[in-house]
Amino acid sequence: MPILRSNALEFFSTSAAQTRRIGMRLGEMLKPGDLICLTGDLGAGKTTFTQGVAAGWGSPDQVSSPTFVLVNVYRKPNHSQLYHLDAYRLSGPAEADDLDLDTMLATGPMIIEWADRITPALPDEHLLIACRYLSDERRELLFTAHGPRYQTLLDTFRKKAFAI
Repeated sequence: MPILRSNALEFFSTSAAQTRRIGMRLGEMLKPGDLICLTGDLGAGKTTFTQGVAAGWGSPDQVSSPTFVLVNVYRKPNHSQLYHLDAYRLSGPAEADDLDLDTMLATGPMIIEWADRITPALPDEHLLIACRYLSDERRELLFTAHGPRYQTLLDTFRKKAFAI
């Protein structure tokens, strides 16, 4: 059943390519300081979505999950930076604090996979995207805005992506 709240948007993707395209639409709108928090089980589409976000944001870099390095930095030709963090291997919020997320957010947008593992270390305001595996080709993406900046971002995304 569709989510009909103003601060939420539910989307069903029928392919990895479609998941990337939705990510691209969001990536086009990101600014320094924007925080995108991704949740979902293994194989739910978090990294695939992030590939689209980075491409839409303007990075020519190859996007891969930073599971073992914790943070990947993608750059635009103008040297702007997009941070991609994977919290799967972090033991909790204290380890996230050691990464100095605030400094990264001050210089570029950030996407965090497995964000639910470090929730207490994250700003209250962010865009949460819950990714859910439905079948080999289908994924559910539930966008929820937390805070005024992210409500505006979600409203703009909704209009741009779906013309509504």
